Amino acid sequence: PQCARVSGRFRNARRSPREVVRVGLRNLTPSRHMELFRSESMQLVQFIVPAEAAHDTVLALGEIGLVQFKDMNPSKSGFQRTYYKQVKRCEEMLRKLRYFGEQMVKAGLIPMAQPAPDQAYTLDELETKLDDLESELRQITNNTEKLRQGHSELVELQIVLEKAGGFFEPGARSGSVTMSDGIGMLGGASGGSLAQDEETGGVNTALLGSPARGMGGDNYYEMQQDPESVRLGFICGVLPTQKTPSFERILFRATRGNMYLKHSAIEGKIQDPATGEMVEKTVYVVFFAGERARAKILKICEGFGANRYPFPEDFSRQRQMNAEVTARLGELQETLDASIRHRNAALSSIGHHHELWTTLVRREKAIYHTLNMFSIDVTRKCLVAEGWVPVAAKPRIQDALFRANRASSAQMGTVFQPINTDQAPPTYFPTNKVTAVFQGIVEAYGVGRYREVNPTVFTIVTFPFLFAVMFGDFGHGVLMLLAALYLVYNEKKLGKIRQQEIMQMMFDGRYCILLMAIFSIYTGLLYNECFSVPMNWFGTTKWTGCDPKNTSAGDQQCTYGGVYAFGVDPIWHGTKTELPFLNSLKMKMSIIMGVTQMMLGIFMSLLNFLYTRDFLSIVCEFIPQVIFLGSLFGYLVILMIMKWTTPGATADLYHVMIYMFLAPGNADCAGEGANGEPGCPENVMFWGQGGFQVFLVLIALASVPVMLFPKPLILKRRWEARQRGEFYTALDDHLNVDGSLDDHVHGDNGFDFSETLVHQMIHTIEFVLGAVSNTASYLRLWALSLAHAQLSAVFWDRVFMAAVATQNPVAMVVGFAVWASATIGVLMLMESLSAFLHALRLHWVEYQNKFYRGDGYKFAPFSLAEILKPEASEYE
Repeated sequence: PQCARVSGRFRNARRSPREVVRVGLRNLTPSRHMELFRSESMQLVQFIVPAEAAHDTVLALGEIGLVQFKDMNPSKSGFQRTYYKQVKRCEEMLRKLRYFGEQMVKAGLIPMAQPAPDQAYTLDELETKLDDLESELRQITNNTEKLRQGHSELVELQIVLEKAGGFFEPGARSGSVTMSDGIGMLGGASGGSLAQDEETGGVNTALLGSPARGMGGDNYYEMQQDPESVRLGFICGVLPTQKTPSFERILFRATRGNMYLKHSAIEGKIQDPATGEMVEKTVYVVFFAGERARAKILKICEGFGANRYPFPEDFSRQRQMNAEVTARLGELQETLDASIRHRNAALSSIGHHHELWTTLVRREKAIYHTLNMFSIDVTRKCLVAEGWVPVAAKPRIQDALFRANRASSAQMGTVFQPINTDQAPPTYFPTNKVTAVFQGIVEAYGVGRYREVNPTVFTIVTFPFLFAVMFGDFGHGVLMLLAALYLVYNEKKLGKIRQQEIMQMMFDGRYCILLMAIFSIYTGLLYNECFSVPMNWFGTTKWTGCDPKNTSAGDQQCTYGGVYAFGVDPIWHGTKTELPFLNSLKMKMSIIMGVTQMMLGIFMSLLNFLYTRDFLSIVCEFIPQVIFLGSLFGYLVILMIMKWTTPGATADLYHVMIYMFLAPGNADCAGEGANGEPGCPENVMFWGQGGFQVFLVLIALASVPVMLFPKPLILKRRWEARQRGEFYTALDDHLNVDGSLDDHVHGDNGFDFSETLVHQMIHTIEFVLGAVSNTASYLRLWALSLAHAQLSAVFWDRVFMAAVATQNPVAMVVGFAVWASATIGVLMLMESLSAFLHALRLHWVEYQNKFYRGDGYKFAPFSLAEILKPEASEYE
């Protein structure tokens, strides 16, 4: 067989572990390392594993966690697979271990793991051990449960003897019966003590005269004073207090009032014999007449879960039974304590190894679950598997295979060879605890296509920065920084605790919160705001001739004295022109940052085109997109910077952009002023501006048909040439010189020109309209920054400072509490969440749609480290 030939060839070429690693490193490109900018280079490989080494091989590969196995038996159900019995054995062992864990939780024991023994159990030995322990523990638990149930019943019986005895004791002392006309409706007997008892309702009220003899819980009294004697019976017991009203109503309706109920609540909670829980209960005694009423009452007691107990009529017998119950309780308590100690000792012994055994069984189950994905060779001596591996990890995999083969003492080695395939490889980005959260933000939009540019590299910086632009405040940034530092400093302790969903999300994103806090402090310094209060760390102001403290004295004659050292000059705070100045500043900053990030996204698409050698897309998509966006909004950004850097510039940029399209070449509103002079000469910022704007409009309009028509036509010609055999592509899949054509070829259907043209039309329209809408979307940076600053100012001025102005200490304390609560609840929680979501939208919609396809699938290797995590439940 082929398996034998391959294994023999491998055996003749066996090398030492050092030689295997050296050969693997020599085949690996020296400059190739794990990176984040592009996904790892993946390769489909085949494993031909000897049957005796299969378990150890999968164990070794699972420890390194860098192989994603393919299911070689997709048509087989779980019951038809080779290692189905082993998986079922592991599931049964896990069930027993879960039972042990539940019993330890019920007993209030905390498992204390001990160091692993020198010689670990095999799976067969552990299975036998668990069987014995389960049988022993179930026997102990059943005995303990019976003892506990008996003890609880005796406690209830003792309480019944005490409570029910009080119902009869006064009547016994009186020794008389006050019934002359017999018993009709027991709840309303005429002329006797029954009516008086119903009115008083106390537990010591005499119900009947001297008792006659009775038996058990169903006792009878005979009335001998009247010739027509009536034989009464009673049933006593205990039921839950919350069911007492319903119990009484059902009894009354079922017997049509021919009964009498006495009850008394038990002080505190007692243990229920059936469930073992501590509940509130009530002692009841039901008096009735006749066998039919007795049968009905017994069924009602069973339906309500009321326990019935015997009660002797003779008071000496009551005292004797009470003494016997008390003695029996003492003996039973000692026996129960000894049984509980024995059970806890057994559970403690299990608890020392519970975690180790659980890990072992879960590991074995995962291994056999993976082995079920292998195909069995016809000789049943080899197992064949296929899987994706990172190219950079091949030396580690080869070393693991060699170690597994040596540990299993297999006669032949494992064959590890690459396979050529046209399947799309999975996407794998190795991350750490800092970059993982940003990679998760990107992949929430979609997993990247294999080897395309990863947005995470720039998102690590741009995401927290755009958040900080909207959330910028020094004080709020410091509060967020303290929270992030707490999560980072205690990450080991908090990582071992299962948190609530929201807290777990915050903990997982602790490094993202840390960067957002740092950038918020930076932008807060730029805005010169700390809880909406201006800071004078870099001087009071650079303006001269005006009083910075007097912001309500109307217009002041101020002289510009230069640029403030860092951030916004604090003199603007509180003035009439504060909002117009800050609005203009933040609006322009938002557009500049938006156009810059969108242009970055377009250039990221260039990197994808260069990697796939898709030069057609470079000419027909990248270049016209850069021209269109740059000639319109790139030009607007340049005008903004020129206006900032030109002293005395007063150009109306909105007017400039509008006239750029409505009146091309008319930059100064020629003929609209007095006497035919220019109406807006201040809008001319450089010589030749009108002609330059006409040129920009023309090339922007010309770039639209370039994006729309040439690419589908050229792809159609290439497809026709390929069909005639005049055009070839490279054999290397990721260096395809005709990637654009392959993207539009759909299996046997071939190339559809109409579909390609519609797709290109949609892409073009989306970009053209998106260039306008996406730029406007970045204005949310200005809007949220303004809202955050104004909310902070309102809370500070109208709440805290208003309380301080009263000079009342109580009002100050209350005002500070309200201000602190509003700051934490509204600004730190709600506003931060709003800014986070807006930053997320800017990255997903405005930035990533320029280059990121997000239609790949994630690399999911077989990793025991992930499977054996406490929260992992994939194989359970």
